[in-house]
Amino acid sequence: MDVILLQRIEKLGQMGEVVRVKPGFARNYLLPQKKALRATDANKARFEKQRAQLEANNLARRQEAEGVSGKVDGITVVVIRQAGETGHLYGSVSARDISESVTKAGITIDRSQVLMDRPIKMLGLHPVRIALHPEVIVSVTANVAKSEEEAEAQKKAGGFVPTVEEGPTLDDILAEVEAPAEEQAPDGDGKAAAAEAEAKPEKKAKGDKADKGEKAPKAEKKPKGERKGKAKAEPGDD
Repeated sequence: MDVILLQRIEKLGQMGEVVRVKPGFARNYLLPQKKALRATDANKARFEKQRAQLEANNLARRQEAEGVSGKVDGITVVVIRQAGETGHLYGSVSARDISESVTKAGITIDRSQVLMDRPIKMLGLHPVRIALHPEVIVSVTANVAKSEEEAEAQKKAGGFVPTVEEGPTLDDILAEVEAPAEEQAPDGDGKAAAAEAEAKPEKKAKGDKADKGEKAPKAEKKPKGERKGKAKAEPGDD
């Protein structure tokens, strides 16, 4: 679809240019926002009659935007959000959130003036472009953190600061290694345990001695006849 731009549109063209865009982009954004007209012969003639007035209005708005750009450009706004240990947000920061944060800082802007390709989904410092006017673009920094304290730490560090669990210090390790001798020596219970440990090898030695003693002599083998039972009676014994 061909349209006539009524103002400068980034990546499209300047005011008064006739450009071709996708029908959906024209119907859903350019035409409802009054940023363009359908490029019909009637609209072209209408634009040429109003060109001088449109250009004058655009110049006035641009000068107004340039007057406040110094108050907005480079400021940092803090946005508090919940997030995991790796910095991923439980949700996201949208253009609406940025516009509300900048408005709280003293400069009223609309979410349509926030130029974001995608929502912010990580903790840290994120540059965001703000269109005060189609020809006046400034940048602010969104400091997305879990608390005001973490936002201050991120500002000093220049980005997201991961949370690190605290371990024992070097002094703690040295103090444990160089403990006093009396703390390392066994107490009353320790002495009893040591004595018991010494007694066990002695008992084991006695048992070994008994095992190694002389074996009992084997019983003498009985004659073959005796092993079978009583000997047979010889004749004449009766």
